[in-house]
Amino acid sequence: MTHIKSKSGISVRDLHLSFGSTKVLTGVNLEIEPGEFFAFLGPSGSGKSTLLRAIAGFGPQPQGQILVGDRNLAGLPPWERNVGMVFQSYALWPHMSVRKNVAFGLVEKKVPTRLIDEKVEAALSLVGLLDYAERMPSQLSGGQQQRVALARTIVTKPDVLLLDEPLSNLDASLRVQMRRELLALQRKLGLTTIFVTHDQEEANTTADRMAVLDQGVVQQVGSPQTLYDHPENLFVAGFLGTANILAGELVRSNGSTRLMLETGEQLPIDNEATGTGSLVLRPQNISLSENSEASELNGVVSHREFLGAQVRYLVDVANTQIVVDQSHAVDQPILDIGFRVGLVINSKSAVFLPRGQKQHAA
Repeated sequence: MTHIKSKSGISVRDLHLSFGSTKVLTGVNLEIEPGEFFAFLGPSGSGKSTLLRAIAGFGPQPQGQILVGDRNLAGLPPWERNVGMVFQSYALWPHMSVRKNVAFGLVEKKVPTRLIDEKVEAALSLVGLLDYAERMPSQLSGGQQQRVALARTIVTKPDVLLLDEPLSNLDASLRVQMRRELLALQRKLGLTTIFVTHDQEEANTTADRMAVLDQGVVQQVGSPQTLYDHPENLFVAGFLGTANILAGELVRSNGSTRLMLETGEQLPIDNEATGTGSLVLRPQNISLSENSEASELNGVVSHREFLGAQVRYLVDVANTQIVVDQSHAVDQPILDIGFRVGLVINSKSAVFLPRGQKQHAA
């Protein structure tokens, strides 16, 4: 099968969409590069699947523009958009063999039979299912059904590929395997792809860039590392991984800055800003010390979880509970609940979000 190597990027410009009087998407603007693996990430009800379906042409007509390359998709039905979509349920025809399922779109386009056979065999070979061509969907595993759905989509050579939570029906171990296979296939084809998921790990391990959505609004766009290390608001900070969020006021004195916490403690911070806001601290950027007198904060271990590669502690500091992740080594002792500890903060890794820099509102 000839590699697709998509030259089509996707532009979403000032998109608004409502179901009746309920706003679902508000002012969405995105630029997705040709050949990019892009993710829409957000909680249930954030609008991510609705945005994907709007690009595919399903659902009510939105206000604004959706362009694939320089082609405006406004008003076009799904079958005229040359957009391939893989649904969460795979949507395979249960009465058709694998071969006929993959050939379906080509038959509808009245492609010559000889060419259909060539294209179907090439697509099935690409996803490793050529030997399963005569089986029925009910005779396949979940992972194999997903590959059939992918083959059926890419065989028509779409301009872009849209994936609506395609891994959610698989068990945890198979999801890890399939997301690797999915990314490898996308890289081989060079096909502009949008992947919708609520799973942060899936987005982090596959996407070149992603858009975090909440309440129908894009909260932030960037690479997984950028969004994790430099969140622009408290929603993104809290949604992407575990974060300790400490409210307080930054005060500069004698050339140094301290965060005056609402709980009364003070914390030296490597930051030249001033004013009230919230400090975002990731659990792995805090160390525990048995010497509480020499530490910035002091507390008591209230809970612990052994996770194999690390131990997660919950430490009560005044009226605040702080999550701390410590790497685990063989035979390394684990702190007991009730143990008094000091917390050493890697302040260079902390992000300060001034008050008023909140979640973007719909």
